[in-house]
Amino acid sequence: MSKKQENVLYGKFDNTVEAVLSVKKPLKFTDFFCGIGGFHIAAQNLGMEGVFASDIDIHAQDMYEANFGFRPVGDISRIKPKGVPDHDILFAGFPCQPFSIIGKQNGFADPRGTLFFDLLKIIKKKMPHAIVLENVKQLATSDKGRVIERILSDLRDVGYDVDYKILNALDYGVPQKRERTIIVGSLSGLDDFEWPEGGVKMTPLKKILEKDPDPKVFVSERIKKKRMAAHTPEVTPSIWHENKSGNISSYPYSCALRAGASYNYLLVNGERRLTPRETLRLQGFPDSYKIVCTDWQVKKQTGNAVVVPVVQAVIERVKNVVERSQVKGKSQAAT
Repeated sequence: MSKKQENVLYGKFDNTVEAVLSVKKPLKFTDFFCGIGGFHIAAQNLGMEGVFASDIDIHAQDMYEANFGFRPVGDISRIKPKGVPDHDILFAGFPCQPFSIIGKQNGFADPRGTLFFDLLKIIKKKMPHAIVLENVKQLATSDKGRVIERILSDLRDVGYDVDYKILNALDYGVPQKRERTIIVGSLSGLDDFEWPEGGVKMTPLKKILEKDPDPKVFVSERIKKKRMAAHTPEVTPSIWHENKSGNISSYPYSCALRAGASYNYLLVNGERRLTPRETLRLQGFPDSYKIVCTDWQVKKQTGNAVVVPVVQAVIERVKNVVERSQVKGKSQAAT
């Protein structure tokens, strides 16, 4: 075929090709070990559509349903992969306790650690274009690095190009020092993927703290006096942190929120606990997020949640990889 004939032939279909490429449906995502929906908020902010979620905790299910309109299913080990809807990207904040510095760091020796393999079964069956996984910083060093290498190897065997990086919420505008391991994977490769660099100015703590907190969050005078005698802060407002050894430090940001820690290990200005709304704000959740469970449950659930701005920055980069691949595929099909 001559160049002239080729131009005439393709010219007839130029409008069709452009129409095909311009159709941009929202990417669909699934949300495993979804908790109260940090991944969902981040993906929703980027115009994506949630089609399935799973979490075994009924209180997390209550919060998720109240905010997103559908209820997560329960135990992932009982989910039949073929029953999961087709989707473009899979998110999962699989249980961190087996790898956490707070626990015994038993990794895959802990039954909760093996839940990753239940997730892998679903990934193998559904083969989403991309995946984004989140876990504690210690995942990268658990069992001298063998745990994460096993995870990456298993994902590569399925067909994914994978990478991981430890990101800190402090670098993404959130006043909380929270380092987490993020794993990304793509079936079309990661040559076009770049990790977000952070560098976002931190939101001042005073914008996170409530101006008129409920009196019930204030500690007793005995605890307050003990703290005041033991520590003098350099900045105000600040969040005081007491470690297991009883040493107290204070910063213009929070140390990492924890699901099972004492209410008193973090104190605002040494005198009160964080309110439920404040803990949500420290994870990047909007004030429009509905609270439908007890204060204790909010504390537990936010301690297990992902930091919205952190995962949103990553998801945006992954979303671009998926969309570029889809456009390339449509272009080839249309041509």
